[in-house]
Parts: sequence; C-alpha cells; structure tokens
Amino acid sequence: MEKSRRRQRLAFSLLFGLWLPCCLAQTTPSNAATRTPTRTPSPSPSPTPSPSPSPQSQTARLKVRLSGYPRKHNEGRVELFHKGEWGTICDDDFSIHNANVLCRQLGFVSATGWTHSAKYGKGQGKIWLDNVQCSGAEKSVEFCKSRGWGSSDCTHDEDAGVVCRDERIPGYVDSNVIDAQVDEKKIEEVRLRPVVAMSRKKPPVTEGVVEVKYRDGWAQICDLGWTVKNTHVVCGMLGFPHERKVNKKFYKLYLERQQNFFRVHSVACSGSEVHLAACPLEFSRPNATATCQGGTAAVVSCMPGPLFVHSTGMKKKLKTSSNVRLKGGARVGEGRVEVLKGSEWGTVCDDRWNLQSAGVVCRELGFGSAKEALTGGRMGQGMGPIYMNEVKCIGHERSIWNCPFKNITSEDCQHVEDAAVRCNVPHMGLEDSIRLTGGRTRYEGRVEVLGSDSNGTQSWGLICGETWSTKEAIVVCRQLGLGYANQGVQETWYWDSSNVTEMIVSGVTCTGSEMSLSRCQQHKTVSCQKAAAKFAAGVICSDTTSDLVLNAPLVQQTVYIEDRPLHMLYCSAEEDCLSKSAAKADWPYGHRRLLRFSSQIHNIGRADFKPKAGRHSWVWHACHGHYHSMDIFTHYDLLNANGTRVAEGHKASFCLEDSDCEEGVSKRYECANFGDQGITVGCWDLYRHDIDCQWIDITDVKPGNYILQIVINPNQEVSESDFTNNAMKCNCKYDGHRIWLHNCHIGDAFSEEAERRFEKYPGQLNNHIP
Repeated sequence: MEKSRRRQRLAFSLLFGLWLPCCLAQTTPSNAATRTPTRTPSPSPSPTPSPSPSPQSQTARLKVRLSGYPRKHNEGRVELFHKGEWGTICDDDFSIHNANVLCRQLGFVSATGWTHSAKYGKGQGKIWLDNVQCSGAEKSVEFCKSRGWGSSDCTHDEDAGVVCRDERIPGYVDSNVIDAQVDEKKIEEVRLRPVVAMSRKKPPVTEGVVEVKYRDGWAQICDLGWTVKNTHVVCGMLGFPHERKVNKKFYKLYLERQQNFFRVHSVACSGSEVHLAACPLEFSRPNATATCQGGTAAVVSCMPGPLFVHSTGMKKKLKTSSNVRLKGGARVGEGRVEVLKGSEWGTVCDDRWNLQSAGVVCRELGFGSAKEALTGGRMGQGMGPIYMNEVKCIGHERSIWNCPFKNITSEDCQHVEDAAVRCNVPHMGLEDSIRLTGGRTRYEGRVEVLGSDSNGTQSWGLICGETWSTKEAIVVCRQLGLGYANQGVQETWYWDSSNVTEMIVSGVTCTGSEMSLSRCQQHKTVSCQKAAAKFAAGVICSDTTSDLVLNAPLVQQTVYIEDRPLHMLYCSAEEDCLSKSAAKADWPYGHRRLLRFSSQIHNIGRADFKPKAGRHSWVWHACHGHYHSMDIFTHYDLLNANGTRVAEGHKASFCLEDSDCEEGVSKRYECANFGDQGITVGCWDLYRHDIDCQWIDITDVKPGNYILQIVINPNQEVSESDFTNNAMKCNCKYDGHRIWLHNCHIGDAFSEEAERRFEKYPGQLNNHIP
C-alpha cells in the first residue's frame, strides 16, 4: 500500500513538473518569445507561429547603432533594429551597466558614461525598450531586464545615449561609424545595367539603366519626373563624382522593346543625399494597371574620376583638387582629410563632421559620395596645423574650402580629433583576379593570380617570391580590400593547402601606390630560380598598422658640431657609423667632426610599431651592451644642391622603446632586461644627440649649403599606413666651423611649389635665420 502511494506521489510530481512550465510559458512569455523574425510577404499567410530563435541567433540578429547630432564615432543616441525597424531606448532606470553592455555590442571595450533626455536629438519611430536594467555582464541588451519589446510610456524626449571608451575590442571589425543610416529594406542595392556594347568591355560601368534589387531579381525605376539631382545621387553612391547627359532617344527605342518591371514609380532627390534610399520615393502599387504610363526606365550616365578612366587623354582632362588630399588610408578613396593653406598641409577637426561635408571632399577628389564620415583620428593622426573646425557643408559645394567653417586654436582641437572619410568608389572587379589560400584567416595566405595561356584559357598560378617585399604586399591587400599590408612573405611552405603549383609571374616590382598587381612591373617571361611552390609569394594583411613620423622642429633645435677624439669612437667604427675615410685615420690619434642632433620618432598610427624580426634573431652588440632588433632603422644623409650624397650615416635600432607618451597612454615597450621592443601608438622613441651613431660624419665635407635628410624605416621592412611622411628635410648652412638648420619639415608637409623652392634654395648669405 505504501509503495502504491509513493508511486502515485511520484507520478503526480512528474505531471506537475511537466504541466507548470508549459502554463508559465503560455501566460508569461519571455523576452525571447516576443522577438519574431522579420516576415517576408507571401501569398497566403500561415496561421502557424514561427519558432522562437535561440539565444545565439538572437545575439547575432540584434543590430545596435549610434545616431544623432552632433556627436563623435564613439558616442550617440542608442538605436536597436527589431522587427525590421530601428527604434530607441528610454532613459528610465538607465545606468552605466546598460551603457557597458551596449558599448561592447558596438565593438568598444567599455563605456565612460551615458546621456539622458535626448542629448543627441530625438529619434523617430518606435521606442523599443524601457526600464532597462542590466547587471553589466550580459552579452546583449536584449538579455537585460526590461518592460519588454515595444512596451514603453516614454516619448522621444527621453531617448538614451551612451559615450563609449574610444578603444576597440581586439579583432572587432570597424562598424560604419557615422553612416548613411538609410532603411535598406526600402532599396537594398542599386546598379547600372549596361546596354551599349562599349560599356560592357571594361569596368567600371558608367552608363546604363538604373536598377534596384528586388527579391531575387532586379527592377527598374520609372523616369517620370526624373531630374539631374536624382542622377547626381545615383552616380555618387556608385562611386562617380559627376553626371553627364545621356542619349534618351537611343534608350527609348531600346527600352520600348524590353519588358520592364517598375519597383519605384517616382524619385525626388535634393542632390545632397548619400544614398537613393534617403530620397523621397514612391513605390509602385502591386495592383496598379500602368505603373509608368507615358514614361520608361530611368537611365543615367556618370563621369568617372581620373583614377578610374582607361583613356590617357581623358585622364589629362579630368582634374581633381590640388589643395585637398587623403592620407593614411589602406584602400582607394579613404583616409585622413588634409587641406592646403598657404604652403603647408594641415588637418580638419571632427567637430560637427558629417556625411555631407565628407561627400564634398570625396567628390572633389574624383570619388563618389561619402560612405562614412570618420572621427577621432580613425585614419591616424596628422602632425602639422589644424586648419578647420565645425565644417558645415550643404553637399552641393565644389570644394570643402567653399563650406562654412571655423578657424581654430590649439585649445579647440587636437590631432586625436582629426576627421577622415571613406568614399564610394566604382566597382572595378579587381578582386576577381587574385586570391589568398592556405592562411589561418582570410587576411593571410599564399598569393594566387588568374592568368591566361596562349589559347585564352584562364587558370590560377603562383608568384615567384624572390623579389617580393612589403610594397608588393601593400598592393595585394589593397586589391583584395583587406586593409594594410602587415608583411610580404617570400616563403610560404606553411600555407601549402592548394593544388596550384605553377609559377606564372615573376619579378613583380611595385611602388606601393598601384590599385592592382597587374599595374606593377613584372618579367615578360617567367624567371624564377626557386620555382617550387614553397617559395611562392604570400602576404599578411591587417585592418590597422603603425605610422612613424619624426619631430622635425626638435632636429632643428638640437643640432650642433662636435670634434670627437678617435679613441672614443671604437664602438661606433665597429657598427659602421663613420665615413669610409675613418678607416685610413691614425687610430687612436686625431678626431672626427660629427654633425649631431636628437631624433624623436612618434607613432601616430593605429597599431604598435614592432620590429619585423623576432627576439630570437636580434643581434647582441657587446661593445654597446644591447640588442639590435633592426639592422637599419634610420638613414642620415647630407646632400648637395644636385641631390648627390656628400656624407652619410645610418643607425641600427639601438633599442625601440617608449621613451614617453601622450597623456592617458601607458608605456608598453622597454629595452631593459631583454624586454620587448616597439613603439606604442601615442608614444615616441627619443634618440638623444649625445648617444653613439646619432650623427653624420662630416669630417670630409667642405663649407657650403646643403640639405640634411633623415629617413625612418628606409627599407620599409615594417608596415606603415603612410611611408611618404617617413622622410624629413632641412636646409643646412655649414661655414667650416658652425652649422645652421632651417626649414626643417616632414617630406610631404609642404605644397609642391614650396618644395620646389626648398630644393632650389640658394643658401644663407649670413647666419641670421629668418
């Protein structure tokens, strides 16, 4: 009897345990259950509910973005994408814990603060979440306690915002920091379908029928009321700076014979939009009998920038701005914005920097409209003056110099606030003829190129690695859209996972500025001594890299001459820091005349500068008692008026370390005790004038006017975002007893005209430096 009762109690417990969660699930739905995937239109709606997504898929699905104005890339109004619509979060019960969770979702390491009462402007649409209470450990804000999706008693006057710490989570891919933020469900993708045979031959396609992606195909836009402003927007988003007239009669005859499906009935752009979806649109109604009565499909013709024109004659006619440039970007059409004022280049501060201003810069440089307006020195920091602040372009201006802006002082902005852009560029199809294989990630691997034999048959082949260097790797990474080149590799036996074994290209020599490897020099016929596949060329690409710049004023301030006795120069002679005539001197008697100065080398990039060789291959120099991590770190040259070297010096990297750093940046590299070597972002390595080899031996130099030239990382052994700023030049007067330096500047800091004046400088008549 007792056993029977136990069985009954056990059965009751099991039934209750199964029944209770079921009831609870029906009466108190969780946050996860309220999230339904976006539905696509179907002919007959099904009454069966869709299964709830798993937590893993939820985290992947939920999109978060920062919006509002004015703001920087790491702050803004929080917006969430739910049920196919962007919406905001109410500031009720908001805390720093909520901000931490949201900032991590956005790719930042943490939050430094949060804002209430719509500081970044009022949002639109839904207020998705209210009374959000996170513990701070959640992977997504959707796992925090709240009133549930869409349940709120707030208005947009209470929209919450966050301020994130400006440090990215390692490995997190950059988001569109200030992007177009258009509803891509409206218009997902736009293309030009070429009709004329000439337009199909070589990319880019510059003329054709405007088509928008719709479901699994493409649809047309009705041209009734179509204006040149609409064309301007379409050309801009496809990477073209200007539009041109199109032969409407020809296209009308062609399109009358085609069957068109019109997705968009009318478009009314103002001309300053960065995407067609940002324009007022009227979509065709499904039941309409004649969706484009009296009209036909819209056709546009665009004018490409000089970089994307095949005709040499056309390139000469197309001119771009000479007083605006982009620096430090890895891809074509991106970089830090620099403007020329007088004879010196300077940067633009990011206060109020937006897509309209960025778009003006892009178009005047021969690209399309702006894809992104970047802030916070995201393309590295400049070194010269900051000329502009609070630039307020409407979007129609021909140059950024025509836009209203404020002149600034050093108190207003620092170079950590340098503005940058990513422009829309035409699709050239360059990435289709090259690929990487065998790497651990898509950013590295053996380089394979698509070649054709005498019959026109295409096949993949390898590149001989004998002359392969960082310059060639830069071009490959750019062509594949993989950012900067971290390293060019001459042996790739450890990436041997492909069945491609034939060397089809050799002798590749690039300047580093080419858009594709096919534009570099190469052997007409393959000549490769090491033809085995393990000696094929490879690359390692990276989203970020370093950028070294010399402090030019410090060189000018610290220069002097020293007559140093030979008996104090044995170590220096051993390291080849003296001129050749020193070998014939009567050692240890006599002296050498040395031109001495200090070098302060800053890393203004976005990644630490580290020697190419690992510490296992560093060379110990017993004489000076330290390791050399790079054989040649800097070249020191004294040039005459013809550019001929009259005296030279070089310095191995005695020890790359952080001598000092900007406020808020900590030192990471120190040479003591066989420590790790490098230069941290925001830090500098100081080589004082009184250390060995920090000189040029001018014992044999006659009095006269010269140019002092210093080049950092001269062999480009280590990756940098910009090698053009690695050289520094000064005018130099030497009277046989004393020396004066003036006009010291980074290699690309002056205008071309000012640089020509510098090179032709006749010399000082006296020692009074103006």
